[in-house]
Amino acid sequence: MLRLSGTLDPLTGDALHLAVLGSLATDPDRLLLDVTDLRIGDPLGLAALSAVVDQTADWPDVPIVLCGATPETEAAIQATPACDGLDYAPTCEAALAEAAAEPVPPRLRLRLRPVPDACRQVRQLVTQTCDAWQRSDLAGTAALIATELVANVVRHAHTTMEFTFGLHNGELRMSVRDGSRRMPEPANPAVTSPGGRGLWLVRDLTDAWGVLPVSDGKVVWTRLSTAA
Repeated sequence: MLRLSGTLDPLTGDALHLAVLGSLATDPDRLLLDVTDLRIGDPLGLAALSAVVDQTADWPDVPIVLCGATPETEAAIQATPACDGLDYAPTCEAALAEAAAEPVPPRLRLRLRPVPDACRQVRQLVTQTCDAWQRSDLAGTAALIATELVANVVRHAHTTMEFTFGLHNGELRMSVRDGSRRMPEPANPAVTSPGGRGLWLVRDLTDAWGVLPVSDGKVVWTRLSTAA
């Protein structure tokens, strides 16, 4: 939950963009924005909210709920491109109560150091978790994707990372957040050495993948359908 207060304009919109993007990069179940004390001084400031909605439409694609909006604030936000699909709640307490009544999708998080053994750890975790989620049929593919995501950090970013693995809306979702702002590129598909196929392999094995830049690094994410 983020509490927004003060006057929103093009200048403060930049801070809004970074705050909302940073929160969504943690892959929450939903994001609550308390706008009770927010005043829209210039509707152009809402472009920042519109931009982050566009940026995160594919991942993490979680509900953004605006709490406590006045009729004027709600009307201004709904009139902003890409923001007309946001949810609203009269208060954050009401939004939290609604969220508590819904089942929480299964998800695991693991912090890893940028060492070669991290690949073995994440491969073992994903294989065991797929078995527990009755998705053994996808264990091999998911473990390979996870290994490549982590190996990319070990080879290039050299920072501590957070690996997230979840099952949501019929999809296996994996993401790795690291502390490097260097954007990854798919490796040469001709490379055949172990761990050398990189994101080219990730691209071919997943239904969707991408990179979400954040202020302190980036998140590389993937989605793999569990449909038969």
